[in-house]
Amino acid sequence: MPGLALVRKPGPRIADGIVTNIKREPVDPDLAARQHAAYVAALAAEGWRPVHAAPADDLPDAPFVEDAVVVAGRLAVLTRPGAPERRAEVESVEEVVRGLGLNAVRITRPGTLDGGDVLQTGQTVYVGRSARTNDDGIAQLAALLPERRVVPVELSGVLHLKSAVTALPDGTLIGDPGHVRLPGLLAPPEESGAHVVPLGGDTVLMAASAPRTADLLEKRGLTVVAVDISEFEKLEGCVTCLSVLVPGDSQHVRR
Repeated sequence: MPGLALVRKPGPRIADGIVTNIKREPVDPDLAARQHAAYVAALAAEGWRPVHAAPADDLPDAPFVEDAVVVAGRLAVLTRPGAPERRAEVESVEEVVRGLGLNAVRITRPGTLDGGDVLQTGQTVYVGRSARTNDDGIAQLAALLPERRVVPVELSGVLHLKSAVTALPDGTLIGDPGHVRLPGLLAPPEESGAHVVPLGGDTVLMAASAPRTADLLEKRGLTVVAVDISEFEKLEGCVTCLSVLVPGDSQHVRR
């Protein structure tokens, strides 16, 4: 059942966002704003009601709202981002999740955790051990989710775990074996094809930059909603980074 989609509009400094593993390219802030609006509209068209975090125009990476919080049922785990300059993003996200009636807890020092390193599928939570997420952060998350199986995952050459792998609605992992080794991994034809957001039922959200992967998934019986996020891809962003979905069956979430 669809629910709420936590998002944040990009600010005028979006072009100053952090780039780690790719060559920096010019980013068009106006185009990024239009692409973000279309992304949010695509979520809304599939039944996900957008909830906007407060603007953070002085924080270039703030639209990558996924990194600030991990939602598991009614629990909202507020992260401690591995990049110190991103930690100011968390406070305004905390205001939103508390306003939704979620139980908010925090990752604390010396732990670091980026939400982009956390992939939930069924009762398993894969967590990337990355430049942004350390062992202490992983251990804290595992302690907060005692009913789940938390699996640390080694990464190579990517910013976050979900830069390399995500999960299809049936639990199949789709990702690049050059960046992550996990059993049963479905390798997509394009790098950005590793990024899917299940929207409910057999529908997934994907970047328009992965048309061959979209065709592959449609042949597997999925419905693909494609969005152009080229300006965010220049900043190592993907479709998962720009929202946090709070399913409608997360009990007592305020409307």
